[in-house]
Amino acid sequence: MTTPPPQGNPFAQGQPAGQPQAPYPPQGGYPQQPGQPGFPPQGAAPYAPVPPQPSGRKLSFKTIKNIVIVLAVASVAIGGYIASRDDANTAAVGDCMHRGSTNDNNPDLEVVDCGDAKAQYEVLAKVEGKFLTDAMASSKCEAEAKDFQYVYTQSGDGKDFLLCLKDHKK
Repeated sequence: MTTPPPQGNPFAQGQPAGQPQAPYPPQGGYPQQPGQPGFPPQGAAPYAPVPPQPSGRKLSFKTIKNIVIVLAVASVAIGGYIASRDDANTAAVGDCMHRGSTNDNNPDLEVVDCGDAKAQYEVLAKVEGKFLTDAMASSKCEAEAKDFQYVYTQSGDGKDFLLCLKDHKK
């Protein structure tokens, strides 16, 4: 029969079996100083802690560009709406008008307050529809407002109408 090998380190010389060996000193013969580079102490993490990532998202150039485009389109649309609110197509009977141009083909009429010094004309009648000739427009104004002096027709842009105007008395 064979005997089992002794417990512990089989290569230990001069030590009885079953006794633990003493730990070896660190290589180099010097103990490690605290805070010095090398192996971390037992129980410590082997790496430095990772700083937390910022929680906010950075806006990319593409996102900023799209926001600027949307704002520009909205500004143009709002500006066009505001500019068109005082056009002749918004005029009603009793409104006063100002002529912004001397061109008879495009007088650039706009609605103004009747107390304003710019008020030149007063709207006597507004008739929806298309009037192909000045004679047709004048005959329609005679039927709607007897004391008219001027006829303004507008066609296209989806609304065709006729304004019968007279000078505004200040």
